[in-house]
Amino acid sequence: MREYFKNIWTAVFTVLVGMKITFKHLFVPAVTIQYPDVKPKLPERERNRLYVNMDDCIGCDQCARACPLNIINIETVKALPTEELKTSQGRKKALWVTNFTIDFAKCCYCQLCVFPCPTECIYMTDVYEFSEYERENLIYNFSTLTPEEIEQKKSNLALFEAEKAKEKAAKAAAAAAPKPAPPAPPADANRKAVNPEKEN
Repeated sequence: MREYFKNIWTAVFTVLVGMKITFKHLFVPAVTIQYPDVKPKLPERERNRLYVNMDDCIGCDQCARACPLNIINIETVKALPTEELKTSQGRKKALWVTNFTIDFAKCCYCQLCVFPCPTECIYMTDVYEFSEYERENLIYNFSTLTPEEIEQKKSNLALFEAEKAKEKAAKAAAAAAPKPAPPAPPADANRKAVNPEKEN
């Protein structure tokens, strides 16, 4: 019997706690934000869509390795010694970033890709409205090079490497070639040098 009344009291007490919160909000005027004309105020540390500043990207692949979902794809081409590439901070860049894609359809917005970036070129923005009808449209490519420029960079690098390989092969062949022996002195000269008195 005691357990029976205890259960009744627990049920009534639970209902009273819930109704307390309900009655508290019942007499408070509701505030409706006229979205999308009025945007909600976001917290300071919100995590939304990523952005990549390609001027500062050095193609180090740190963000792609840190991503737990492997949704960042980076492809690079080595820059030629004659090409001077620098970031906005003056840091030298050794690579052309030909492809930098992020699949936002799979992104969990964990921000783990932001922290290891040495140039701070990838960061979270306040953009949270980017829904699409097609999933393929959520794959963002941040590379600023055109397809023609990408092919040009690849062909320039291939020519440069071919010339370097040719020079290396020529040097190796020159080093492996046998050195010519010094010419032997004539037999008469040796005789004169050995017996100079016989001629007198």
